[in-house]
Amino acid sequence: MRKAYPGLAAAAVAAFAGGASAAELGASGEPIKLAINEWTGQHVTTRVAGEMLKAAGYEVEYVTAGMMNQFQAIADGDIHATLEIWSSNVSDEYAKKVAEGTVVELGDLGLDAKEGIAYPAHVADLCPGLPDWKALKDCAQVFATADTIPLGRLVDYPADWGTPGADRMAGFDLPFKAVPAGSEGALIAELRASSERKSPLLITFWQPHWAMSAYDVKFVDLPVGNEECFNDPAWGVNPDATHDCDFAPSRIFKGGWAGLEEKWPAAYQILTNYQLSVEDQQPMMGAIDVDGGSVEDVVAAWMSQNEDKWRPVVDAATK
Repeated sequence: MRKAYPGLAAAAVAAFAGGASAAELGASGEPIKLAINEWTGQHVTTRVAGEMLKAAGYEVEYVTAGMMNQFQAIADGDIHATLEIWSSNVSDEYAKKVAEGTVVELGDLGLDAKEGIAYPAHVADLCPGLPDWKALKDCAQVFATADTIPLGRLVDYPADWGTPGADRMAGFDLPFKAVPAGSEGALIAELRASSERKSPLLITFWQPHWAMSAYDVKFVDLPVGNEECFNDPAWGVNPDATHDCDFAPSRIFKGGWAGLEEKWPAAYQILTNYQLSVEDQQPMMGAIDVDGGSVEDVVAAWMSQNEDKWRPVVDAATK
């Protein structure tokens, strides 16, 4: 039996639409297409938004799209919105499309996020000195595998998500080889195996994610950075490289096709006002990835239990 998650009954969608006037539905007979990216949290975020649109009277289609390459499809109107863009991991294509006016920002999602180089807590016993990043200089061989020896192994994000872990290994001149994970599931499999075997693991990871608490994941302490860190090699501890600092604070926001507001005015208002909290997204992720629930069933349960939380956003846009 799937475990019940009390957090599903907590507030997650904030009704910022107070005082806003209702909008026309627009072309309600034509489906609004929402991007589905590569990680469970994004699936939850997108399905909640989709159910809100359906409650308003819209048809919704979910379109599988790579996080990095989805923006051309949005600019072309083949996808109409993407609901979980991470500022620390967004492609340059997004900024180009916004500048040319074919993609518009739909406001913050409301998740309090962090990314970094991380490890399960037991790894601190294998690499004394953690969480200080300098400890990795002396114990890199603890993390070595047959494919990386004599270098340590860092399991980085999947290739389609960029190379933030590899950038840090180069930035700090650490003797590690960054190996892209095949998927979010592969990252979780690494965490599970390391936790069960008490084996060494260094990984690029993020929160909100249910695995942070399930596997007692800790972040490596890196120097706080700024824009100079990412652009000027002279900044920081390594005068020959950029990215010798921590990840920039992540802002998580939404984006859409420039024609969205004109074609579906109420949908534009709903998606702009839609927010989701860590306290509610994370338990839904756990209900899917730990307890084996389907995204559809878990989101349906949340919608049923929290109508007083999301319905005002829909009603403000449509009534």
